[in-house]
Amino acid sequence: MVTAFALIQVEPGQVAEVAERLAAIDGVAEAYSVAGRFDLVAVLRVPDNEAMARLVTSSVLGLPGIVRTETLPAFRAYSRHDLDAMFDLGGG
Repeated sequence: MVTAFALIQVEPGQVAEVAERLAAIDGVAEAYSVAGRFDLVAVLRVPDNEAMARLVTSSVLGLPGIVRTETLPAFRAYSRHDLDAMFDLGGG
């Protein structure tokens, strides 16, 4: 499974509409409205890099109302459980 985070800037007043269209696309696991330079963050999950390339270039960038994107591919996931195990020195 390949994961990426798409940071998305949309045209003024279109955040909700773009978010709803975005969330309906296969491969978009979650979409969040956020504050800052970008308006939305989408969590993308697909089987492989080729599918990610198609998702980003065809499906996401093709949505009306999107001004600009920045896609951050994820290399490794860390959860609280993973971090606790990594720093557990056995001194408990």
